[in-house]
Amino acid sequence: MTSTSVIENTAGTQAGTQGGTQAVDRAAALLTLVVEAEVAVTFGELCETAGLARSTTSRLLAALERTRLVERVGGGEYIGGPLFALYAARHDRNAELARLARPMLELIGEQTGETVHLAVASGGRVAHIAQVDSTFLLGARDWTDIEVPPHCSALGKVLLAWGVLAVPTGPLERVTDHTLRTVSALEADLERARARGFAVTQDELEVGLSGIAAPVFGPEPTVVATVGISGPTARLQDRVDHVGRLLMEQTDALSALLRHGTRPEGQESGTA
Repeated sequence: MTSTSVIENTAGTQAGTQGGTQAVDRAAALLTLVVEAEVAVTFGELCETAGLARSTTSRLLAALERTRLVERVGGGEYIGGPLFALYAARHDRNAELARLARPMLELIGEQTGETVHLAVASGGRVAHIAQVDSTFLLGARDWTDIEVPPHCSALGKVLLAWGVLAVPTGPLERVTDHTLRTVSALEADLERARARGFAVTQDELEVGLSGIAAPVFGPEPTVVATVGISGPTARLQDRVDHVGRLLMEQTDALSALLRHGTRPEGQESGTA
């Protein structure tokens, strides 16, 4: 083979590689548009948003459909394909949520020094699915296997306030002298939580123990989890507003990640 032939062959290979990479990038961009959309997306919307020719869009969508990454519904609109449902079915949803939240939990732990919790509603109760331990010698216990009455817990109050758990209709279990005694008192406390964006408990589960928690929203405008901290009342009572704002900032970031798949700048998976 002559040197000219080698050059031509190399150039052709490079062009083919670039063309293949470009096709993958374009297909990935279309897939991202479909998955991030709140409703099914039309062919025309995909062409316009991606800035691709109709023929190119059609060819790439056909490939994505063949590989079950997208599917057409109704009048031909596109949604995420069956592979996404298969992946979700094979993986524990709470485990995936805990994995995504881990960098945020560690960051909150570093900035507050307190025990950090991630919880969801399960079977009408508060289920702790992840925890980062306090850096103080005196900190909260491991709550991952402990069942706590929702009205005594900041995490539980979030799930009650945003309608994930049903507000009790009968007498409230009284754990300490500071536990809310009536449903009307609880409802007033939940209204305050919604107004400021986070819930608070002080000595309501255990004298000397306080908690602060904020909601995490999923792809739909509903709460899917709650993140909070717990620690000695003496250490937290003067930091409620500061910690509450920190929790809201971080849970807003996690909510955005769940909606759009975009992690805040500087917060990579597995790091804080």
